[in-house]
Amino acid sequence: MTLETVSFNNQYKMKVVGNLFMPKELNRDTPYPAIIVGHPMGAVKEQSSNLYAQKLAEQGFVTLAIDLPFWGESEGEPRNAVAPDIYAEAFSAAVDYLGTQPFVDRERIGVFGICGSGSFVISAAKIDPRMKAIATVSMYDMGAANRNALNHSLTPEQRKQIIAEAAEQRYAEFTGAETRYTSGTVHELDENTHPIQREFYDFYRTSRGEFTPAGSSPELTTHPTLSSNTKFMNFYPFNDIETISPRPMLFITGEQAHSKEFSEDAYRLAGQPKELYWVEDAGHVDLYDRVDLIPFDKLTQFFQENLK
Repeated sequence: MTLETVSFNNQYKMKVVGNLFMPKELNRDTPYPAIIVGHPMGAVKEQSSNLYAQKLAEQGFVTLAIDLPFWGESEGEPRNAVAPDIYAEAFSAAVDYLGTQPFVDRERIGVFGICGSGSFVISAAKIDPRMKAIATVSMYDMGAANRNALNHSLTPEQRKQIIAEAAEQRYAEFTGAETRYTSGTVHELDENTHPIQREFYDFYRTSRGEFTPAGSSPELTTHPTLSSNTKFMNFYPFNDIETISPRPMLFITGEQAHSKEFSEDAYRLAGQPKELYWVEDAGHVDLYDRVDLIPFDKLTQFFQENLK
């Protein structure tokens, strides 16, 4: 396997940066199937995406792990801004790039999203038929997660309060105030820390997943801007998901994942062919990097069969 850092523009002339993994014996004059890999929301390509891209490249695919715009090495200001349509556009731009390389078969390009990127690849695939097979792991529907919170625990009144605070912050930043950030993973644990926060802490705030993105800092990893985060409340990736059919979809989630409701919802609404694959004894973050739990064989089989 070989690794190259590449960059290309999206439709808005913003530079998207990715890590391109290729089988070691790749013949650049022969077209190979390719897979684009998207990182968890608030993360960068070096956190989980590279692992999946590397493992799939070892199985004979050309793989491209990208940084979403506003994150990592990709362009976009302000940093950590929420723009779900532009996130989805990054996957189509990656298809533009791969589909114009002599060593990629443009008729055999798949997409794969981890956590929040699962909802972004679905959003992209609905309007980009060049994506021939779509898979997600530990998916978060970032729209529903922000409108309703997990298990629909956010009340309409609480949602309106969040929206009002973000709107006031726009006034503040428009008149020169410093950018404020929201949500994301805590930086310290105490006896009151929620178990889900502990799960994310164990990845993002330890050597297991800690990484300082270019142009950012560990303090800002996973934290979107407060004034832009409400953009997710207008994001409905599962609307019209059935129109992706007959292109195949695979949803992978842990049996113990706090996020499993999103994969279940997507599977219920999607057209055929589709599969919901459960990973025993796995939580949400386990499938970021626990190689003993991640079903690489299942992913490989899915893309081999559907990118023939």
